[in-house]
Amino acid sequence: MKKAKLVLEEGSIFNGEIFGTDKESSGEIVFNTSMTGYQEILTDPSYKGEIVCMTYPLIGNYGINEDDFESIKSHVNGFIVKEFAEEPENWRLKKKLEEYLKENEITAIRGIDTRALIKILRQQGTMRGIITTENLSRQKLIEKAKKAPGLSGRDLVSLVSRKETKTYGTGNKYRVILVDCGAKDNIKNSLVKRNCEVIMVPASTSAQNILNYNPDGVMFSNGPGDPEDADYVAATISELLGEVPIFGICLGHQLLGRACGADTYKLKFGHRGANHPVKDLSTNRVYITSQNHGFAIKEDSLNDLNLELTHINVNDQTVEGFKHQNYPAFSVQYHPEASPGPEDSHYLFDQFVNLMR
Repeated sequence: MKKAKLVLEEGSIFNGEIFGTDKESSGEIVFNTSMTGYQEILTDPSYKGEIVCMTYPLIGNYGINEDDFESIKSHVNGFIVKEFAEEPENWRLKKKLEEYLKENEITAIRGIDTRALIKILRQQGTMRGIITTENLSRQKLIEKAKKAPGLSGRDLVSLVSRKETKTYGTGNKYRVILVDCGAKDNIKNSLVKRNCEVIMVPASTSAQNILNYNPDGVMFSNGPGDPEDADYVAATISELLGEVPIFGICLGHQLLGRACGADTYKLKFGHRGANHPVKDLSTNRVYITSQNHGFAIKEDSLNDLNLELTHINVNDQTVEGFKHQNYPAFSVQYHPEASPGPEDSHYLFDQFVNLMR
């Protein structure tokens, strides 16, 4: 295989081999601690603009199947693994990981020391970088890495949000408008299973147009990038508060917070994985959750707002959920729909349905 380099903006260079498409890729380098679920990760729109490193050393051992896609295409800017399985085995197997990466023009590198890479990211924070096969001087490679686009200062939501409206579960009891900021398919599926007619609309849809559907509830989905760059969605949420029940997930959670007056900030290296413990403050029960975010709500910014903190991250005590004290609106930072990850938090969809009754 062709030799390649992973170059970080702080100056580190890792040597490996290309095993996806052979083109240079740039973006913000992040890591995910899931042992499985790489297919869902590759097709999660929240990873737009990011080069994802898997911490688990062997990836691709069950190949690619037809059931585990979270959107119609891949959204990652690049993919990093220690080792990939060249001969996968699984009863659902349709193609190898390498074949999928090439078909979808995803740049991927293997054979690097992922533990060393992740130690750098944990100590210094996520950073920009490139995957390249160019044989340039060290200085020029680092200069290119420094010019890679970051996550802030650009509207990534508009790049992944659907352009048209589509309905699922037609005729079901509860009509839910799902505002697509980069929604994973299992959010829609989780609602349809609970007798919801789901109308997915673009993130740019106005509050009035949403209300024209006469919805029983509105959900704001996950999505990529800095929530500050999607404040037009937060403005929509502020107009809907008190008009209809609202449920926000991940980016939708951050945007609901911003709509209510809370502030957001960038985490040092984010939460990405399927094993993050979250405490429900009403019961003191801890749930193992699936997470994928690089930004969070500032806890002290909730003070003097009509918001009640409901969930915190056990590892670093960051805000993982809140509810409005006056209106039927709540949100969580993590992914109750899982895919990949544990299904402990499916009950949150039931809570949303109960608000619509």
